[in-house]
Amino acid sequence: MPLAFLRGIPRKLLQVQPSINLRSRAFMDLKVLVSLLNDFASLSLAESWDNVGLLVEPSPPHVVSTLFLTNDLTEEVMEEALQERAGLILSYHPPIFKPLKRITWQTWKERLVIRALENRVGVYSPHTAYDAAPHGVNTWLAKALGACTTIPLHPSAAPNYPTKGCYRIEFSSCSAEAVLSRLREMPGVSLLTTVPARVDGAEQVQVSLNCTQSALLQVMALLSQSSPVYEKTEIISLQKPLLRDTGMGRLCTLGEAVAVSVLTERVKSHLGVPHVRLALGAGKTLESEVKVVALCAGSGTSILQGTEADLYLTGEMSHHDVLDAVARGITVILCEHSNSERGFLLELQQLLAVHLENKVQVIVSKRDRDPLRVV
Repeated sequence: MPLAFLRGIPRKLLQVQPSINLRSRAFMDLKVLVSLLNDFASLSLAESWDNVGLLVEPSPPHVVSTLFLTNDLTEEVMEEALQERAGLILSYHPPIFKPLKRITWQTWKERLVIRALENRVGVYSPHTAYDAAPHGVNTWLAKALGACTTIPLHPSAAPNYPTKGCYRIEFSSCSAEAVLSRLREMPGVSLLTTVPARVDGAEQVQVSLNCTQSALLQVMALLSQSSPVYEKTEIISLQKPLLRDTGMGRLCTLGEAVAVSVLTERVKSHLGVPHVRLALGAGKTLESEVKVVALCAGSGTSILQGTEADLYLTGEMSHHDVLDAVARGITVILCEHSNSERGFLLELQQLLAVHLENKVQVIVSKRDRDPLRVV
């Protein structure tokens, strides 16, 4: 009998294990997954200097069953991601920031790109898009303070709002039809509305229109041909509306004032670190009360600068910026750059599992860590 040799093999070894049935594993096309990640936090929220989005893309088609989260993509973390069979690495900090002139085995960042491509692993970085998002890194960091209300220090403008270089022009006229007919034919003029109005006791038409910067001179030249209209013209430079709860940094007002020492312990507990660096503001002690905190994950100097608060909380600041804050009576807590961010990954894991409807496995690196140690 051809299959007689199977009789000598233990029955349990012949059973197909469901855990290794690849057809039962959830997966997602890379392009679909990246689109969903972009929906989770729009890349338009990122700072202009940043390098965000899909940084390394394997040749299509490429499917992902495991999304691997890390704060920093080092060679050690890359090895872990490969062991976990990750299809996409989400690295909060972009491993490619400055342009690479060559891809060789000479530098560690070049080696990361080589290993990712050789093993068909994508690399995606959200960085400052997650800083600004209302459910992002800075909102997570604010939870270290206890009960508080928060607002962005630098609110983000609404993305894809077509107001850059746009102007609103408003004027009233009792004989506007001739002007309106020419305005309707002008390129760069839009949102033309007319409303009957009474101005100085006379029946007139209130006109409101938007125009581009290039069309502005043409519109004003046309209106100047009618002195009464031109003299009553108002020009408004349009700005993008600001988004609520979205932007860089956070200004936090605690429900109840607490001592510096208490707040320091809360921060250490939330971040899971044994120590932080503390600079007391001029005239302040560990028992001084804190009511208002300005914070920024990572390097907070440019975001916190000039903000009035009792305390600054960030990952790192330059020596002279700390001196400036202290001289103004502001206490500073520094917890190292990535320590102020890394803990967010565990919360992100839960958020993405829901956002992606558990269609891919989301895991957090165990080897990712701050490079600095106290010795």
